[in-house]
Amino acid sequence: MQIDILEHEPPYRVGVIIGSLSKESINRRLAGALEKLAPAEFEFFEIDYSRLPLYNRDYDADYPAEALEFKAQIQSADAILFVTPEYNRSLPGALKNAIDWGSRPWGQNAWADKPTGVVGASPGAIGTAVGQQSLRSTLSFLNARQMTSPEAYVTYTPGLVDDDGNVTVESTREFLSMVMEKFLEFTLRVLTVIPRA
Repeated sequence: MQIDILEHEPPYRVGVIIGSLSKESINRRLAGALEKLAPAEFEFFEIDYSRLPLYNRDYDADYPAEALEFKAQIQSADAILFVTPEYNRSLPGALKNAIDWGSRPWGQNAWADKPTGVVGASPGAIGTAVGQQSLRSTLSFLNARQMTSPEAYVTYTPGLVDDDGNVTVESTREFLSMVMEKFLEFTLRVLTVIPRA
């Protein structure tokens, strides 16, 4: 499905935020696979948040350079894709810290009206479902525009994504391709209704 946007043409830049800081994260591996499965209209870049200090409001009067750069990357993206594990039935603490940085100082929320998608992988059977709900609750408060369907909870088994970033299970590959097609449709709808400044 193609939706015409008069003032904004592809490629649409998708900022990818990986919920784990681990270099060996299965969600990092999944993020690479999603990029390969995505429509050609998308262009991906990772938004790194590993150097952010713990947020507290004392920083609001003099925001650190790392946080300003993080917010600038969010604002430069046409859409945001979160690819995240679930920690203790919630979102990872480092990811929550990054989201808080992006929302502050008060009145300068970088997440507002941004098209967002959420995907996650876990070795467990429920594949990050509870963690995603926690993340979605935070994004709702921050007025991010969320793709709520289809939901993508990936049960990650060894070899699901090979070293070249290919999904090796056909049914999973087809499902994730569909998810990325729907994310493009959703992004276009949001950009049509709420054009970027």
